Amino acid sequence: MMALLEVKNLEAYYGHTKALHGLDFSLQEGGITTILGANGAGKTTTLRAICALVQTSGQRIFDGRNLDGMSTESIVRLRIAHVPEGRGTFVRITTEENLRLGAYTIHNRRKISDRMERVYTYFPRLKERRNQQAGTLSGGEQQMLAVGRALMLEPRLMLLDEPSFGLAPLIVRELFSILRTINKEEGVSMLLVEQNATLALKLADHAYLLETGRAVMSGTTDEISSNAEVRKSYLGY
Repeated sequence: MMALLEVKNLEAYYGHTKALHGLDFSLQEGGITTILGANGAGKTTTLRAICALVQTSGQRIFDGRNLDGMSTESIVRLRIAHVPEGRGTFVRITTEENLRLGAYTIHNRRKISDRMERVYTYFPRLKERRNQQAGTLSGGEQQMLAVGRALMLEPRLMLLDEPSFGLAPLIVRELFSILRTINKEEGVSMLLVEQNATLALKLADHAYLLETGRAVMSGTTDEISSNAEVRKSYLGY
């Protein structure tokens, strides 16, 4: 597999505060890569930096194209979909209207309709609640809506920020099963930030461990899972 995304010497800043310190990693096309680390390690910032939501330096190369200098909207048009922490639900409009917002770069009505039905096959509960105000959905349903809205873009790459946060274990298992299906059936590459390291390592095929904005370890998920320090610090055994 070729690298779909390559990040080289990536630095990110919030004002004068540097959050990433020369980060290097790659993501294979069709693969799932997870970024692990404690709170404040720079995981969310990494996803935001890829989308040009924070000030950055270094290189971000997607499918051979340098993203440096591109706006967030231009990056989205390359079919990079960001599922942010907190879900980003537009609470005052309906479930279906939320989904349509995810397809704002697509102008073919038939294509949007077909895509909507595809999302509903993954998340039938969203179809049941298509006319319901999105703010009245449960936490799990709102997370499904966030993923569904990203899928409306027909993404090549999905950036997923803490998708299990605040959800009941049963809902988390269902959601991660659907993510695996999306990856396998549609070939959508995924970059996953997840506090639940055990879940993340089961879903992904490659992992990077961040500490204070630097990658301190990388490898296949089998290699990372078998590391004694990772097991002690992140897996609890």
